[in-house]
Amino acid sequence: MTEKHDAIVVGGGVSGLTAAAYLARAKLSVILLEKNEKCGGLVNTFVKDGFLFDGGVRALESAGIILPMIRDLEISLETIPSPVSIGIEQNVIHVTTKESLMDYESLLKTTYPDSCAEIGKVILVIKKIMKDMEVLYGVDNPLFKNFRNDRSYFIKSYIPWFFKFIFTVRRINKLNIPVEKFLADMITNRSLMDIIGQHFFENTPAFFAMSYFYLYQDYFYPRGGVGKLAKALENKILTLGGEIKTGTEIIELSARDNRVIDAEGKSYQYGTLVWAADLKTLYQITRTEGLPEDHSKKIKKYRDTLSAKHGADSVFILFLELDAPPEYFKTISYGHLFYTPSKQGLGETHRRELRDLLKRWPTITRQELFTWLDKFCQLNTYEISIPALKEPGSAPHGKTGMIISTLFDYALIKKVSESGWYEEFKQEIENRIVEVLSNSIYPKLKEKVILKFSATPLSIEKSVGSLEGSIVGWSFTEPIPVTSSMLGINEASKTCIPNVLKAGQWAYSPAGVPTSILTGRLAADVVIKKEKTHN
Repeated sequence: MTEKHDAIVVGGGVSGLTAAAYLARAKLSVILLEKNEKCGGLVNTFVKDGFLFDGGVRALESAGIILPMIRDLEISLETIPSPVSIGIEQNVIHVTTKESLMDYESLLKTTYPDSCAEIGKVILVIKKIMKDMEVLYGVDNPLFKNFRNDRSYFIKSYIPWFFKFIFTVRRINKLNIPVEKFLADMITNRSLMDIIGQHFFENTPAFFAMSYFYLYQDYFYPRGGVGKLAKALENKILTLGGEIKTGTEIIELSARDNRVIDAEGKSYQYGTLVWAADLKTLYQITRTEGLPEDHSKKIKKYRDTLSAKHGADSVFILFLELDAPPEYFKTISYGHLFYTPSKQGLGETHRRELRDLLKRWPTITRQELFTWLDKFCQLNTYEISIPALKEPGSAPHGKTGMIISTLFDYALIKKVSESGWYEEFKQEIENRIVEVLSNSIYPKLKEKVILKFSATPLSIEKSVGSLEGSIVGWSFTEPIPVTSSMLGINEASKTCIPNVLKAGQWAYSPAGVPTSILTGRLAADVVIKKEKTHN
């Protein structure tokens, strides 16, 4: 027997959860289907041995979207600030206000005294971008604001903001160039250029990268971990009468019949489908028999286009259980630290040298790979999160949990796995990261380790279903196959499959949590408008 629903949402990440919540609020018959046993995707938190760990994103930034969405859906979610620290070798600064940019400038000039003039140019650009960000996030996103109930706000605040927004977006578009090129045009010191830009994805748009100093001030943390956001959305869906079915993988879509089939053979019919999962999978499982020929051709053409595309860089995540009190780490940084142990910078270690290794893969030895890995770990930049510094009680008394992540290449870990080195290679990375941090920012860290375990791009791809373990969507090193313009985001939900919409990190690029939420809301609004028209 086939279940019938006004709307079906496939994918229980934050985008799919948002779409389902708004569809349920509109009193539509909606079911969310998630292939894993738990919703949340990259917005997840878990507890191991009494230590709380965030398995994906470490903190959230509202970006004029998350907090307004929470208020709009009347969700109860207690949040606390999540301030950021930035460190190079033994010097650490703390980002608390926009004036902290001057501390960052001082940090760079102290580290690279021969590059003061170039650093000044970069800081000036960041200042300008911070002003643009103040405009972009100057009001709550209009999709999450009920202007009918606050017409005064609409007239006095929103309308003046809108015109500023249009001019700001035009300026932003001029910075839609790879961050590497942007920095190379201003900086001659390669090490300085690396330290500023090496923790961004390859070819990240310059505005997106340079806006992060502003976003650091916007970080917040839900009490109980970032996964509480996903859980709150899940509860809201159920409260509003929507359905959620986990452990349900969709393996076939009949475009003619508006029907999907799960791995157990169960059939679900929809008025509209919101696909908030991997986009390649959507087009791979779509059957076009019975559709008009022009529709079938469009679907096949786009399927072929997607087949050659890749995800952006993934990450390696190391989880540590430590026999050391939070107070030890509190003397060093806030609970969210971006740290680079060497001012030398990665140079071509993670680009040209890595590509050469991959090209010569059949002939390289483990020792060659481990020699490269030594350099990679010593010169890299790490994102370090310590939940117990954000929220006491996130670890057993007198102990601390730590999450350490760094960008990592999917192709490398894939080849390692195919060669049978996977578990050994993981341990080699884990040991090297601990050693590097023990010899720099956290003396004797390795002596405090109770347990360590990790996630790789391969395990992220498998567990979350994200192409190549990507955490922000499509690769920036090739033409992006979806909308990537702010002014075009309203078109992000469209697909060439009849009655099917898309949402999430594969619908618009680049996409963090706020953009994923926004695309989920946009898709839901299209469905709601369609249902109102039909009724």
